[in-house]
Amino acid sequence: MIHTTRRALLGGLTLVPVAAALPAFARDDRAAQSEAALDAVFAEHGPPAMTAGVVDANGLVWSARRGVRRAGGTEAVGANDLWHLGSNGKAMTAILYARLVDQGRAKWGATLADLFPDATIDPALQPVTIDDLLCHRSGLIDRDIMTREVLIAGHQDRRPVREQRIDLAASILGKAPTGPRGAFSYANANYVMAGAAIERLLDQPWEEALQSEVFAPLGLTTAGHGAPPGENPWGHRMMGETLAVVDPARGADNPAAFGPAGRLHMTAADYARFLKVYLTGGEGFLKPETFDHLMTAPSGEGRPYAFGWGVSTDQAWAKGPALAHEGSNSMWHAIARVAPVRKVAVFAIANERPKGGPADQAIAQRLIDIWAPA
Repeated sequence: MIHTTRRALLGGLTLVPVAAALPAFARDDRAAQSEAALDAVFAEHGPPAMTAGVVDANGLVWSARRGVRRAGGTEAVGANDLWHLGSNGKAMTAILYARLVDQGRAKWGATLADLFPDATIDPALQPVTIDDLLCHRSGLIDRDIMTREVLIAGHQDRRPVREQRIDLAASILGKAPTGPRGAFSYANANYVMAGAAIERLLDQPWEEALQSEVFAPLGLTTAGHGAPPGENPWGHRMMGETLAVVDPARGADNPAAFGPAGRLHMTAADYARFLKVYLTGGEGFLKPETFDHLMTAPSGEGRPYAFGWGVSTDQAWAKGPALAHEGSNSMWHAIARVAPVRKVAVFAIANERPKGGPADQAIAQRLIDIWAPA
């Protein structure tokens, strides 16, 4: 079991923060190196647009962006533009549940039978816990649940999103999982179920709960759902040999019922505010024992994964556990890498996946090399 204690995560909190400890010329030099690195990565990979940033325990210390909102256009991306996070939003669903635990409205280890007492649940799913869902160890497999037919029906459904999610959850609960419980298997269905469980506990939509319990307390004023509309970067997909812009109003994201698994957008600055939670041990936002729980990947077969993050302990730059996640709805790509002990995080987001994914990965590593060398 991978476990990080609050003492380890907060061991250096009383020291002068990373950015403040550096002389001004050193910070300027790192910023200049970061700008040059972003120039090089953007030129090499060439997505329509991308943004990147570095976060410490005080917040965003550097951020920049390159490119245009839509391929073939001339409108440059701006500092206040909205970016789609894809599955990097899963950590926000996990933190929402953690907030409910702190308030005594939920508990770790609750089973699906506990969470959905009135539902018809396949016997194999009844002992599955909320922790299993949030750590992808429930046995649910996306290919058997999130089928093409389900996606098409979800896009066409005009009912309130909570009604859609209730029906989707019921269809999942009524069938035996096709994977073994306890083994890691990444599945968006896990987070759809977690969102439905939150709605059942609170008797309100997951979207409203996320706003009141996560966005508002953290000051994430630009957070929203679905592909960013209007004068913002739009997503892109390949249509044969042509890179096509995808209108946010026309199938630019997964169905709304899939929200808890990753349909969020926000500015780079607001995403930095969210990542800061992991660099301060949840101080002022989560209880110490709750934050420790979020950092603990359960034991078992497969990749260590804890509540919205892949976890590794063999990355020298992190000086301790390293968190990482990538997200994409096939039209965007996002990446974040976080070192809680070192109190440094980097992120990058692009509005296209085939080129944007490698670009995000490349700039994330370059920023680690600049701001947190091993």
